[in-house]
Amino acid sequence: MAFELPALPYAADALAPHMSAETLEFHHGKHHKAYVDKTNGLIAGTDLADASLSQVIKAAKDQGNKGLFNNSAQIWNHSFFWQCLSPEKQAPTGKLADMINDSFGSADELVKKLVEESTNHFASGWGWLVLDGDALKVTSLHDADTPVVYDGMKPLLTIDVWEHAYYIDYRNARPKYLDVLSANLINWEFVAQNLDGQGVSRADQG
Repeated sequence: MAFELPALPYAADALAPHMSAETLEFHHGKHHKAYVDKTNGLIAGTDLADASLSQVIKAAKDQGNKGLFNNSAQIWNHSFFWQCLSPEKQAPTGKLADMINDSFGSADELVKKLVEESTNHFASGWGWLVLDGDALKVTSLHDADTPVVYDGMKPLLTIDVWEHAYYIDYRNARPKYLDVLSANLINWEFVAQNLDGQGVSRADQG
């Protein structure tokens, strides 16, 4: 089964002016699509041809197949990332808000910590809010690395800090991109949904 480039959950211009249609055209339409195409080429005719995306990612990690891991993990990371964004400004509510207050003091403090982690992350990668056991944790992972391959790291929210995520709109100003995204575009309803521990499944295929 060939993997597909998932459609965006909103129109390409829906995140403007915080994230432009041009950025989504390149980031989703070219970068994300390239990971899909490369992964499909790498698994064609192999014993992973009918595996799910998460199975391919884990197998590539176990086998030390960096090319397959990097491309397949980036399909999942990006598929999850698009769902973490919303055209409508939101705030955490209910159980999620309570957990954030218990762990960080307030949503503002959580966002501050996530932005700081993502700003200081060296080179390419991803900032993450994850569920570690019953606790919320902010962390970051390098390059294509993903919570999919870590037991006990259940993904709730991610922010892409690869330069192609923000260069068109913000040039090299990663901190500005992170400030704007975190203040305006986080889909807190999706984050709350992932408290069930099933976040990996929401960006899986196959």
